[in-house]
Amino acid sequence: MASRLANTLPERTFQYQNSLPPLPVPSLEGSLSKYLDAVHPFASETEFKATVDIVRKFREGVGKELHQKLLQRAQDKRNWLEEWWLDTAYLEVRIPSQLNVNFGGPGPYLEHFWPPSEGNSLQRTSVVTWHTLQYWDLLRTERLAPQKAGKTPLDMDQFRMLYSTCKVPGVKKDTIRNYFKTVSEGPCPSHLVVMCRGRIFTFDALFDGQILSPPELLRQLSIVKQRCEAEPEGDGVAALTSDERTRWAKAREHLISIDPHNKMILETIQSSMFVISLDESKPYSSPENYTNLTAAALTGNPSIRWGDKSYNSIAFSDGTFGSTCDHAPYDAMVLVSMCWYLDQQIRATKGQWKGSDKVRQIPLPEELLFTLDEKAYDDIHHAKQQYLESTQDLQIVCYAFTAFGKSAIKQRKLHPDTFIQLAMQLAYYKLHNKPGSCYETATTRRFYHGRTETMRPCTQEAVNWCKAMMDPACDIWGGASKFWPAGRDLVRHTTQF
Repeated sequence: MASRLANTLPERTFQYQNSLPPLPVPSLEGSLSKYLDAVHPFASETEFKATVDIVRKFREGVGKELHQKLLQRAQDKRNWLEEWWLDTAYLEVRIPSQLNVNFGGPGPYLEHFWPPSEGNSLQRTSVVTWHTLQYWDLLRTERLAPQKAGKTPLDMDQFRMLYSTCKVPGVKKDTIRNYFKTVSEGPCPSHLVVMCRGRIFTFDALFDGQILSPPELLRQLSIVKQRCEAEPEGDGVAALTSDERTRWAKAREHLISIDPHNKMILETIQSSMFVISLDESKPYSSPENYTNLTAAALTGNPSIRWGDKSYNSIAFSDGTFGSTCDHAPYDAMVLVSMCWYLDQQIRATKGQWKGSDKVRQIPLPEELLFTLDEKAYDDIHHAKQQYLESTQDLQIVCYAFTAFGKSAIKQRKLHPDTFIQLAMQLAYYKLHNKPGSCYETATTRRFYHGRTETMRPCTQEAVNWCKAMMDPACDIWGGASKFWPAGRDLVRHTTQF
């Protein structure tokens, strides 16, 4: 009876964490073989022979010793790579996180029920925020189904980092502060931070243990907006998070030295569930062309984004949305999973709130006011200047390809990923008449605390295919039909694009 009952109970979000296998150490021979495969398309015959000789000496010499050290490390750690990856890729990096490390982009809601429209931004923001809080509640109560590859559970630890998480700058190395807990683990922060016109406000997203409704969230956001429109702009302290990491670390230390209350404010921002950025710009994008919206999300006003937060939800005044997120605590698929949930909920409700309009007697938003001195103002000015200068070097084009999608590719018995990777290889080859060195992410989430690994899709086979596609004497279409049944039209369509 107990066994049958267990089989009918829903799976909990983090229930497989302790049973996931440790990350294995790849064999030395396998790693070196893959390295040579990755080098081959770009090396001349002479260069490749020299590389093979170097690899042979490494395999027979210091490679053996290093490999044994890896095996020894793996005996003591369930994920021997985790700490190195996090430090080297994110925490020890000194360049500014925003534009260089952070990821983000546009929200897709304008494709459904929320085309660009002025005058209803706050109302839409209250609905988006409510659904985002529902996702938080799914995680907190472990009702979000664990993701799987077939029947194999994937590591869900990164989902803990989506809310109430912040990177804190250090002079030599940053750290990640995570305040999220499941219900079974205990209480965790439930307040939001709202940034508008260089000012920072906070309010609790729960009242009497219940998530604020969209009308209640709208009331809070409207109060913030009204105050910011009626009063002078704020100091824009958030811009400090866009500076070079060591400079920001020192500026943060100075803030704390000015007034102990500044440290409390920093802690409030760091521990908040996420940041809502009320952005006055109007990117006016369309389902066919997301360029303006994407650029506004990635390069927008630094004084209303906390660049170290795991999630900044950006609400533009034309009723469109974007986000920017610190990359250190999690990878993009976590955000994609949440955004997919949000989009599905908004589509299901046609972007409307159909519940009660009652607004309870909830506490008003509180403004977080830093104590600043001349040096702090200079630090903020410097951060803004370097950020605005760096945005001038960023070119963004974001169009939607609508001719066909993965369903059409699958119908022709092709794998969508292979199809796109070859299309990119061919595009590069047509532009430069040589193979392009590409990076593609591969997941290691089948293992404990797995995140990503690197794939090199530019194989010798891909190069040979590109050459055949460029050779008018080669019967590529016959070959395409032979190896990819009925795929000829898709190949031609994509390569023309």
